[in-house]
Amino acid sequence: MPALDGRTIALLESRRGAELDALVRQAGGTPVRAASVREVARPDDVARFAEGLAGDRFEVVVFLTGAGVHALLDESLDGTVAALRRCTVASRGPKPLAALKRYGVAAHVMTAKPHTSDELVDAVARVDLDRRRVALVHYGERNPSLSAALRGMGARVTDICAYEWMLPDDVEPLILLVDRMLAGDVDALLVTSQIQYRHLCEVAARVDREQRLNVALRTDVVVAAIGPICADAIRRSGVIPDVMPETPNLPSLVRALGDYFELIG
Repeated sequence: MPALDGRTIALLESRRGAELDALVRQAGGTPVRAASVREVARPDDVARFAEGLAGDRFEVVVFLTGAGVHALLDESLDGTVAALRRCTVASRGPKPLAALKRYGVAAHVMTAKPHTSDELVDAVARVDLDRRRVALVHYGERNPSLSAALRGMGARVTDICAYEWMLPDDVEPLILLVDRMLAGDVDALLVTSQIQYRHLCEVAARVDREQRLNVALRTDVVVAAIGPICADAIRRSGVIPDVMPETPNLPSLVRALGDYFELIG
């Protein structure tokens, strides 16, 4: 019998939504998806990054996400990639590492599990950053504590945000998903990034359903978080994730959810 056994699984994924839909169906579940995040490009920061590399103004480049790598390099000239190869490159986790490999760029500094900013700080602490020019490539919002930590090591940091996270133009699907969770029509919620969960709560608050949603997620809906950063954001709302895979990727998340349901019967 398929692990999810016809259960209804709520998804908030945008960029890789079709892939996650397929994984849930393959496991025997019924996906219900409402995109929760819209990634909006920041061309000024992309141009600033390319110009900085071309002018050899960066000695160290730190990537926090694979999406950040693609946003900066997908439309870049060959000279940008060549200039990046001259830098010391740091990768927080396997996703930026895999994205860099697509461009033939090696990472010199890599984090240990669970690949949070704490592990990144530990990893780059082994590199002499004193007075070195560092480009810190954020995700859809800035991480000021990480910028401060690098500056505390003596780095001269340039913060780069190649894109920013925003709510979808139409949030009605998210509201309908909230209502389905409140009505008991959803067995589990899969969360694959912290911003997804924050946007879900923001939309629920707009329609005066946040408190009821919080109760439902604590009592009736199984909550699965893809990794520790995501799980921490959920815990801050008072909800304890029921499921978190050992490896933070989509197939592992779906398998872990199936294992959970098989365990509880």
